[in-house]
Amino acid sequence: MMNTTYPPELVSKCQKAFTFAEGQLRHLVETYPGYFPMYTLQGKWKHGGEAWTNWCEGFLGGQLWLVYLHNHQDWWREKAEYYSRLIERRKTDREVHDLGFLFWPTWKRWYDLTGDPVVNAVIIEAGTTLAMRFKEKGGYLRSFVADGSLFIDIMMNVGLIFYAAQQKQDPGLFRIAAQHSLTTRRYLVRGDGSTAHEGIFDTHTGEFLRQSTHQGWRHDSSWARGLAWALYGFGTVYRFTRDNRFLQTAEACANYYIENTPAHGVSPNDWMEPEPQQPYESSAAAITASGMLDLAHLTGDPTRAHFYHQYALQILDALTGEEFLAVETPGWEGLLKHGIYHAGKNLGVDESVMWGDYFFLEAVSKVLGYVQ
Repeated sequence: MMNTTYPPELVSKCQKAFTFAEGQLRHLVETYPGYFPMYTLQGKWKHGGEAWTNWCEGFLGGQLWLVYLHNHQDWWREKAEYYSRLIERRKTDREVHDLGFLFWPTWKRWYDLTGDPVVNAVIIEAGTTLAMRFKEKGGYLRSFVADGSLFIDIMMNVGLIFYAAQQKQDPGLFRIAAQHSLTTRRYLVRGDGSTAHEGIFDTHTGEFLRQSTHQGWRHDSSWARGLAWALYGFGTVYRFTRDNRFLQTAEACANYYIENTPAHGVSPNDWMEPEPQQPYESSAAAITASGMLDLAHLTGDPTRAHFYHQYALQILDALTGEEFLAVETPGWEGLLKHGIYHAGKNLGVDESVMWGDYFFLEAVSKVLGYVQ
């Protein structure tokens, strides 16, 4: 077993961050009841900015579940269930590729806590719905953009299909999830461990045509959040399959992140962009910290396990500091500053983003022992 002791100073910073999160989340749900924010505008959640696509409704409920797992107070349980139920209808949503983002932080945590088969049935249906996006020609789950489009983000959602396959004992669902993961590994993960955001396929033949991006600096560059999705997502797929190819891919992505990021552990939006206007993309760092804590347990090599574990703590040490945690920024409604949603569209740039806050709180929860 890997030694998972944590420095007392970091534990104290994480405890303070969690207390801050409780206050921020209570303010959010009491001030804007029933509202699902995506990114802040000048630090405020409620605004009329563009969304691009609807993929973030699971992250608020997910944070509420994390707080309940910490304090076991009925108010948080009631709110967590309420915000989870608000998105239940999306278990049959075939318009997006993001059902894992919706149901894993919410309904899956709910089921893990209760073992309620009615709750589990919702997760299974969502995973089965997501599998309907599979394109046999090409062997991938199509993105929301087009039939010929494969996103690296889907690696964070494909676990929902593996779970549905496991629960239903359905080899057809397992095949879809595994093939999608292999296709993504082949065409979107490069030899140096960097990742492309999107792959474009010929829908008639299934032939891979080219790498592309919607959020990175260039088609051939490496968008940090996309790489973080891959790092975390391939680790999750390895947990379901125990196929070493997926573990190797997760580790290659982790190594690229470490080798190309400044010592504090917080990446820019794209490593290859020269002189970026914003030096940080804190949500990519938060995802990486949580994914790397998992990877430290998944890798079979004790040296790498220690390395990934310590690097994740290095990221969290930075994110729990005043530069990133908004605790000393009056009126700011999110948790982490310096996140970026969509640099190209100038949406949520240098702001709090809901997934950044969720994965930050998840990583903090792992350090504090509230979740595994």
